[in-house]
Formats: sequence, C-alpha cells, structure tokens
Amino acid sequence: MTAEQVEPEAADGARAADKAGQGVITAFGQTLKTLRLRAGIEREELGRRLGYSASTIASFEQGRRIPPPRAIDRADAEVDAGGLLTVWKEQVEKAQYPVFFQGMAQLEKQAIELLCYDTLAVNSLLQTEEYMRAVLAMRRPALDTEVIEQRVTARLTRQVILDRRPAPLLSFVMCESVLRRRFGGNDVLRGQLEHLLLIGQRRNVELQIMPLDSEENSGVDGPFTVVTREDGKKYLYVEAQGTSSLETDPKQAALAAARYGIIRSQALTPRESLAFIEKLLGEL
Repeated sequence: MTAEQVEPEAADGARAADKAGQGVITAFGQTLKTLRLRAGIEREELGRRLGYSASTIASFEQGRRIPPPRAIDRADAEVDAGGLLTVWKEQVEKAQYPVFFQGMAQLEKQAIELLCYDTLAVNSLLQTEEYMRAVLAMRRPALDTEVIEQRVTARLTRQVILDRRPAPLLSFVMCESVLRRRFGGNDVLRGQLEHLLLIGQRRNVELQIMPLDSEENSGVDGPFTVVTREDGKKYLYVEAQGTSSLETDPKQAALAAARYGIIRSQALTPRESLAFIEKLLGEL
C-alpha cells in the first residue's frame, strides 16, 4: 500500500495504535514506580544507580519518556523485580516508534544490509542528538516535548546497528543539499559534519555525497531505503509526510536496489565524499 492509497480508516487505526502505544508506556511507568516503592528506593537513589537524574526517573514513571532497553534491564535488577520489568522491553521498544515506522524498525534489527538514499535531512542512523532535536523541533504541527524526547531516545537506540556484530553492510548516499541545511545553527551542523567524518571511516559503512552540480541523478523520485534481511529477502521502504510504504514485492525491491546502484555510481566516491565534508566544515 502506498501513501496515496491510505484510507481514512487506516489513519484512524494508526491513531488508535498510537494511543495504545502510549498506554503501554504509561503502564510500564506505573509498574516501575510500584516496584521502586516496594523496594523502598527513592527516585534520587534509583537515578544515581542507573545514571539518571531524579526528574528523568519521574519522567519514566509518568510515561513521559521511554527508557532504553539497557536501563530497563538495570532497573529490573536494582528494584529486585525478578523480570517483571524486562518482560516489557519488547512492547516498550515498539511503542517508542510512530506507528508508520514500527515495521521498518523491526526490519532494521534483522538487516544484513541497508541501502539509504536521502535528500532532505541526514539519515536518522547518522544523526547526532543535537541534530535530531533540531529536526524534530521543526515539525508542524509542533510535537510535544515528551514526544520529542521519546523519538530522540528511539533514534539513539536504533543507532546500535552501527556497532552490531556481525556488522551489517551500511551504505548511505545523500544529496549535497542535506549537508548545507543549517538545521539548529552552525554549531549543530558542525557537530553533525564531524560525526559523519567519524562514521564514514568505519569499515562496514560507505558514505557518499551526490553533488548538486551532477548532471545525472537517478534519485530524482526522492529518498528511499532498501533493506536486506538475514534470509536474503529485500524490502523497499519509503517515507513522506508522516506516512510510509513498506514494499514486500521482490520485483519492486530488486528494482530499487538496482536504482540505488546507479545512484552510487553517479555520486562521489566514499573517499571523495569525506574530503567534500571536510571542505564544508572549513566553510563554517
């Protein structure tokens, strides 16, 4: 189903799923609070043990922020929950993503290869926390502060794919215009460009830039991602305006992968791309 084919009933279902997801987060928070009180531990003390402030623990308990999986594991141990918190991990992890992205989030965890072409913003897997906040703060209608915090946490959690073993093959091609948009100001962009230079040096990551003056660009139809799962099956993911399409047709996914190969051939090489990013840094 494409974004153009989404019916009003589907949109209503997505909103209901979002509410259900928030219900999961709220229920987890209440469970955490109950077990903490049962263990006789103050918020300040639990925060000290987990590496968070008391206000952050309060946000977890009130369902305003989502703790990362590692924090849930540690909290379970600290309040002697006997696994009552860790059983929530999968549901909490799913609830932290917008409904339209939940399927893709699960695929990323199974990916042995990702091919990502971006034209509007730096790919979420490559974003710094400051860049994430700048991008999310620009959304209209404006996102609630709690939602921004949840999505920042979710994006940071997804970035574990960069350190996963065995390492997946990760290829990113982005339009030069992405690197010239000063979302959040010069300091945020500078930090993002420096981060890209570090990521681009990883052996399982290939980072390429599509120059604005390129006379050929087979990515004119917009951004997309091709995911290859462990069993070799490919999927095509396209996202726009808060909706998404996850294409399971092998033919369409294969064509997208072929198109991505052409885009890569038209872009700067990885070495040239890193040199280009360094040049942009020098201009800030």
